[in-house]
Amino acid sequence: MPYKHAHYFVGFVLLVTLAGFWASYFTQINGVPLAFHVHAFTATSWLLLVILQSMSIHKGHAALHKLTGKASFALFPLLILGFVMIINVTAERFASQESPFIALLGPAFGTGMAIAIAAYLTLFYLALRHRRNIKLHAGYMLATPLILFESPFSRIIDQFLPWMNFIGSEGPRQVLDAIAISDMLVAAFAITIYLRDRKNGAPWLVATFFVLMQAAVMWLAPDIQFLRAFFEAYARLPQELTMAFGLLAGAIVGYLGWTRGVSRGGKTAKGTGISASKALP
Repeated sequence: MPYKHAHYFVGFVLLVTLAGFWASYFTQINGVPLAFHVHAFTATSWLLLVILQSMSIHKGHAALHKLTGKASFALFPLLILGFVMIINVTAERFASQESPFIALLGPAFGTGMAIAIAAYLTLFYLALRHRRNIKLHAGYMLATPLILFESPFSRIIDQFLPWMNFIGSEGPRQVLDAIAISDMLVAAFAITIYLRDRKNGAPWLVATFFVLMQAAVMWLAPDIQFLRAFFEAYARLPQELTMAFGLLAGAIVGYLGWTRGVSRGGKTAKGTGISASKALP
């Protein structure tokens, strides 16, 4: 089985997440909006699910692996919902000009999260579509924790490793420097894995594309008037509508990825006669 030590890597991401959000979330857990709780719960649950999937298949617990695969269909739409709720809170704060900080960086945060949503939708769809190819399936699932690694690690840079900020912007844009540097580190990591197995390295190229796009767009966002205007328009949408869209997008991607699955021979799973129980991730 590929990536036999992957659960340690995802565990490291989980530890970085706890450290990065300790000051801004865990120490203030009773005073943050509901959106942050939903996002924290679903994102942490996703990391734990990926860890459990990796450990179970490598230890020969196929039934548990299939069970967590089934659970991913329920969890994934909630994960996307949590992302959308964070965008909604950011948009609301931006529209009210809550602070100079959010007035400058709100569109960058919202756009970065939107790119993360697109990345998760893409990676999960491809993980399901290629579930009959073990290396591709595992790669796409294991690439998902990379997408938002910048969020906690950029906070660690700001709080504990300021010397890593070689870009050197001043004021609030230092936050975008740390995010861009975090994404560049993720891209370097993903490219390294790709170079070790180019034949099955597509998942890491997809992840690299999204994190580099996230880094560039977020860093430039404060100077792009179109994004500011778009985010203002987004803030006027009913939150119930955007949340429903997030749930629906997550569910549709799961359905499409499953029904359009590709077998090892390049045919769709539907045309191979593979039973649903045997094709489960």
